[in-house]
Amino acid sequence: MELAGSRSGATEPVRLRPPVSWLLLLLSLLLLLLLPGPAASQLRYSVPEEQAPGALVGNVASALGLELRRLGPGCLRISHLGSPSPRYLELDLTSGALFVNERIDREALCEQRPRCLLSLEVLAHSPVAVSAVEVEVLDINDNSPRFPRPDYQLQVSESVAPGARFHIESAQDPDVGANSVQTYELSPSEHFELDLKPLQENSKVLELVLRKGLDREQAVWHHLVLTAVDGGSPARSGTAQISVRVLDTNDNSPSFDQSTYRVQLREDAPPGTLVVKLNASDPDEGSNGELGYSLSSYTSDRERQLFSIDARTGEVRVSGALDYEEASSYQIYVQATDRGPVPMVGHCKVLVDIVDVNDNAPEVVLTDLYSPVPEDAAPNTVVALLSVNDQDSGPNRKVSLGLEATLPFRLNGFGNSYTLVVSGPLDRERVAAYNITVTATDGGVPQLTSQRTLQVEISDVNDNPPSFPKDSYSVYVQENNLPGVLLCTVQATDPDEKENAEVTYSLLEREIQGLPVTSYVSIDSASGSLYAVNSFDYEKFREFFVTVEAQDKGSPPLSSTVTANVYVVDMNDHAPYILYPTSTNSSEPLRWCLGLPLLATWSPKS
Repeated sequence: MELAGSRSGATEPVRLRPPVSWLLLLLSLLLLLLLPGPAASQLRYSVPEEQAPGALVGNVASALGLELRRLGPGCLRISHLGSPSPRYLELDLTSGALFVNERIDREALCEQRPRCLLSLEVLAHSPVAVSAVEVEVLDINDNSPRFPRPDYQLQVSESVAPGARFHIESAQDPDVGANSVQTYELSPSEHFELDLKPLQENSKVLELVLRKGLDREQAVWHHLVLTAVDGGSPARSGTAQISVRVLDTNDNSPSFDQSTYRVQLREDAPPGTLVVKLNASDPDEGSNGELGYSLSSYTSDRERQLFSIDARTGEVRVSGALDYEEASSYQIYVQATDRGPVPMVGHCKVLVDIVDVNDNAPEVVLTDLYSPVPEDAAPNTVVALLSVNDQDSGPNRKVSLGLEATLPFRLNGFGNSYTLVVSGPLDRERVAAYNITVTATDGGVPQLTSQRTLQVEISDVNDNPPSFPKDSYSVYVQENNLPGVLLCTVQATDPDEKENAEVTYSLLEREIQGLPVTSYVSIDSASGSLYAVNSFDYEKFREFFVTVEAQDKGSPPLSSTVTANVYVVDMNDHAPYILYPTSTNSSEPLRWCLGLPLLATWSPKS
């Protein structure tokens, strides 16, 4: 476990000499645990409370093996789980150092819980890395024990025999562990001594024990000083004055059949629920033995809002809304008072353990979403970073995440952090976007669930060449056409998008009767329209073909070709040409005169 030091450029905090146990923890630090897929780990640090802003907790970038100069600005950031306010810790983006941002008061943050933890996530991009960071706030002895009241007054009958016991409120110390109250001391007294009875949960009930009988005629008042001492180094202490007034009436105090009652109560118990029925007895007769029950002054205001007691029956009942997530246990101090001329009081304590009920649905927190995702994304490509949280405890807070099995994605889990990664092939032309519903389910009975829907768009990759609707085109054009006449239009389609779907057309180079194809036809690169460059003559050639290439503007570009067969249609553009008879043929004039067909033929002009 790493201890807090100083961050460069920050105010130098008071340096504490770490105890040996801290150094041992430092040697046993568990370093990084790896997730499948993107880098993931868990770091643990500790920092004493009350450190000045700027105190160094640890260097996260160094612990994760990240080179900040390669990550670039803004590629490392911190996320506080549970949204603590204020933000006690911050991350120096230039050095990767985690430092104290606000002074941390452990007692205000965690009250008297044995461990005080701040949970963080550190996110890095390019490459993506997520690290769960757990920072334990260590207690320092910065609080002195304090009694609820500075002065206590007891009324003790002179008839009370030695060995009688009198409850005294214990001191409270918001520190924990060895820094809390460890012992008590009583000023020297001939009549009283202090007896400590350690009870459950490390609490101590104080009792003054009468060691020698009292004589009101000798002394009406006895003044004592009670001191509470904690176990810090150096130790702190607090005192209270105890004044004992000696009375000479009512010589029996009420007593409960148990000094401590312990009960369990579900957190969903409605107001009016019976917690426990207390029973005290008093051997005196008449009004001296008649008892009334009440909550003693030791019971806090909060517990008075949640619990009440029937003064006649001693029944303790729920009177407010309980919440395990707010407090898992309560201590109710009850007193029974007789109705004698000089009332005497008996005390007991009721420990109420609140049983958690699965009343909080798990929460899915989207930390980062990397959308759109290229359709050629490789398996294990990170799509989103998620975390889960459940305010319940035990099995009720164990949360699992799930997805629809048919989706080409899966979840990788590490503690309460998850990564959504690609697990199958993506095809934008088939599915352009996914609505991914993540379902969180806790381990309670009955189980509670919640859902979070992520919209992940698939970005286009140039993976489709242009395609023509036909394998070839047949074009018929009459000879003697005008130059520039439209022959036909060939069109290709591309299912990709944007520049990957923009198609341009061109003619593949070839020769027709020794001339380049561009001497005969031209093509509009945008529309695919073919035009005649010159007038065609059926008597010179009757057909030819051209090859058109369609190419998209992707990177790299993809293309396909199609053949256009051009057929020249003959027109009656030549008169007959007489080959014979010649002038020696004397029969031709005769045939002409008789109206008979001439023996003539035609041929194309040269």
